[in-house]
Amino acid sequence: MLPVAEDPAPAAPFVGRDPVCGLAVEANGRYRAYLGEHTYQFCSAACRAKFEAAPGRYVNTSPGTASTVVMPAYTCPVHPEVQQPGPGTCPKCGMSLAPLGTSAAMRRLEWTCPTHPQMVRSEPGPCSICGRALEPRGIPRPGAEESPELRAMKRRFWIAALSTVPLLILAVNDFLPRRGAFLSMRTSVLAQLVLASPVCLWAAWPLHACAVSSLRSRRVGVFTLIGLGVAVAYGYSLVAALAPQLFPPPFKMGDGQAGVYFGAAAVIVTLGLLGQVLELLARHRPAAAVSRMLDVTAASARRLVAGDREEEIPLETVQVGDRLRVRPGDKIPVDGVVLAGHSFVDESMVTGEPNFAEKRAGDFIIGSTVNIDEALVVRAEKVGADELLARITTTVDQAQRSRAPIQRLADGVAAYWVLSTAVVATLTFVVWAVWGPEPRMTYALINAASVLIIACPCALALATPMSLMVATGQAANFGVLFKNTEAIEAMRSVDTLVVDKTGTLTEGRPRLVAMVPTTILGETEVLRLAASLERGSEHPAAAAIFEAAASRGLELATAEELSAVPGEGVTGLVEGRRVAVGNPALMQHLDVAPGASVELAEALRAEGHSVMLVAVDGAVVGLAGVSDPIKANTPEAMAALRAEGLRVVMLTGDDPTTADELARKVGIDEVLAGVPPARKPGAIAGLQAQGRGVAMAGDGIDDAPALARANVGIAMGTGADIAVESADITLVKGDLRGIARARRLSRAAIANIKQSLLFALLYHAAGVPIAAGVLYPAFGILLHPLVAVAALSLSSVSVIASVLRLRRLQV
Repeated sequence: MLPVAEDPAPAAPFVGRDPVCGLAVEANGRYRAYLGEHTYQFCSAACRAKFEAAPGRYVNTSPGTASTVVMPAYTCPVHPEVQQPGPGTCPKCGMSLAPLGTSAAMRRLEWTCPTHPQMVRSEPGPCSICGRALEPRGIPRPGAEESPELRAMKRRFWIAALSTVPLLILAVNDFLPRRGAFLSMRTSVLAQLVLASPVCLWAAWPLHACAVSSLRSRRVGVFTLIGLGVAVAYGYSLVAALAPQLFPPPFKMGDGQAGVYFGAAAVIVTLGLLGQVLELLARHRPAAAVSRMLDVTAASARRLVAGDREEEIPLETVQVGDRLRVRPGDKIPVDGVVLAGHSFVDESMVTGEPNFAEKRAGDFIIGSTVNIDEALVVRAEKVGADELLARITTTVDQAQRSRAPIQRLADGVAAYWVLSTAVVATLTFVVWAVWGPEPRMTYALINAASVLIIACPCALALATPMSLMVATGQAANFGVLFKNTEAIEAMRSVDTLVVDKTGTLTEGRPRLVAMVPTTILGETEVLRLAASLERGSEHPAAAAIFEAAASRGLELATAEELSAVPGEGVTGLVEGRRVAVGNPALMQHLDVAPGASVELAEALRAEGHSVMLVAVDGAVVGLAGVSDPIKANTPEAMAALRAEGLRVVMLTGDDPTTADELARKVGIDEVLAGVPPARKPGAIAGLQAQGRGVAMAGDGIDDAPALARANVGIAMGTGADIAVESADITLVKGDLRGIARARRLSRAAIANIKQSLLFALLYHAAGVPIAAGVLYPAFGILLHPLVAVAALSLSSVSVIASVLRLRRLQV
């Protein structure tokens, strides 16, 4: 327990923020605790108690370093250049900030208020200060619910939509002949006031907040005009409903009641919220794969102390240099080097490959992978944020913080549109105030407000997210999943495709492809004897032999006196005969002459197969060739990609002989072989330095950094979950033919987005002169509220109709 004092503070330095919640605290506050030479101030006894229980969670307590407060950095998902210590809202767009970076250490999920960071809870809910939904920080737990921000936005949208429908019905009622109207004008207006108030005041609150934030930061955009439009429409209508006598006759519709824009305000809010929901659906992709990956990390480790005695310690306390024992079936706690032992390790959750990796003294081993066979002693080399898993997670997190150039174009157009609208509204006010009929100021205010209402670009906010949703849905029909707009746009400019080998060009499942007898024993008998010996083995090559025998319905015998030789193979007695299956080193160990099998083995290796020798009673009787077969559609896909003008490059860690042979079979001309996962991003960067637009296709977690480095990352849906989540595009069934189709779709989708933006602006631009009153001198026509509602709705309908054309696109 840390010593606690409530007397005047000593001369030791203290921090100006509560290290637990980040709230600013006074220099001589009541609540404090001491740690070493430092004094820490707290906002409450509760925060002090949390600090005392686990000070290492909140400050850096490493020996020899200054004790500093741990405040995680937060950033805006839309404007990644905006960063600050602790949660909050983006000063540019008003969106809630999200934690920057994810690591294996951030496994605890907490919920905090974006505007009141001192409010920290272990479960979601409303902020007790402002009522705003608490936001998560840390890594989402497996099966966690959707974002509270998205859930709250959906709730606001549906309430707004359900209120807008009767509002529009009442608006139509106002313009029916009195004998056809089902409500009096006064009753209708008051009913509209009741329906519109929750929409414009509560449901529209996030839009108002974004508008205020944009004005404060002097970065006007779509939300600026939406906020102004809703405020003006509702404010004008409120006055018209409660004090209609203030309005001149041209603005009255009957019964002395002035026209109201409650319907227009509700439509603006509903369409604005719809755009937000669509954007959040596209942005808040579930992080379940990352959380599942972190969930498989070991919770503890077995550290060896003096006399090789074991002690179980929490994973967080493992230090570099610690000797750790890993039993068969256990997860490797951290990245390290094998000191003693020999075993096979399942690295599929990292590499995406089914083959177990053989590990012996001196080999590097990856944390969170699974030890299969024998116990190992490992020296910890990298812990915490330095582990491979943590670095991959951080890379993936950074890769996902991006925004499409086409959306930035829309933002730029919106900014100019807002400024132009403000200028037109100001000129309208001045012209009507100076030259308009009496009462001039009333006409000036109403017409200037009409300009702001009709110019509200709801459709502009819908164009990009709607196009994204429809384009991704269309792509899904042929097995291609786009994660974001950036991927759709970037795919247009791709001219080089880099492909991984295992699981991308191949199926990712080893099979026995050749059983070549070298004596009078037939192929079936050699396979039966080998499978009988390998039946109990977990080695992937042994499993391939056993599965081949099982598929042929062979009746296997029972093996006795089994003896596994690490790294070489296995021997035993099968039906009284001494059988051995393994590599040439095993044959040499058993003094078995290879004979004519040498040339046959080299021929199989030249075809890209792994070779095992089968010996019976001291003589080689056959060779087993195990390989990962090429996907049936890979050659066709490569031909289609070349026809599209793409340069295809194979990037693999395999030896050049095997890689070249496979490339020849599938029709790939360029091969970069012998490239380990750590160097793959560098290889991608080298191609980009040549001015190439590079797409990378892979299936393993170790491909994630390369997928992030490429202009477009493409993951096989049949591969590792984290590769799928880190990629911009996912091929659901791993069919590479989808890449060419995705490229054609991306071109059509971006063209459609630009057309949608153009349509949205044209409708509003056509209505602005009418709202400004240019038709009044000649025809006595001013903007009718129903016309404003129709214009807002038609602009959105035109955008939706343009977007839906993508559904009929044949790619």
